[in-house]
Amino acid sequence: MASKILKILCILCGIMMINSGLNIFFHYMPMPQMSKELMSVFGSLMNVKWIMPLVAITEIVGGLLLILPKTRALGAILLLPVMLGITVHHLAYDVSGGIIGYILFSIIIWTIVENKHKYAPMVSQDN
Repeated sequence: MASKILKILCILCGIMMINSGLNIFFHYMPMPQMSKELMSVFGSLMNVKWIMPLVAITEIVGGLLLILPKTRALGAILLLPVMLGITVHHLAYDVSGGIIGYILFSIIIWTIVENKHKYAPMVSQDN
């Protein structure tokens, strides 16, 4: 039962990540209200021209990989730094506005824990 729930959550999380990545390129969702401090931080990110396209591509590719069962473990690892950054950002600047981010981060962590056997060769001492 838990694996079916995780499968559904991974598909939904993947779709949300793809949507978020596409929004960075096409700007079809309205920006939420932000405080001056948050606007300053976001403005700083926008000054680094390559960072947002890189995040968008990572979200799109990671979301696609997360949807497919065979590549789900790879997608979760690819999305982990992005989701960690989003979560830390919300914890530092907008705790109440990060609910969806916290949920998506939890899904990514759950996916990684469920697929830990697939990561074993990467951290194995055998050479």
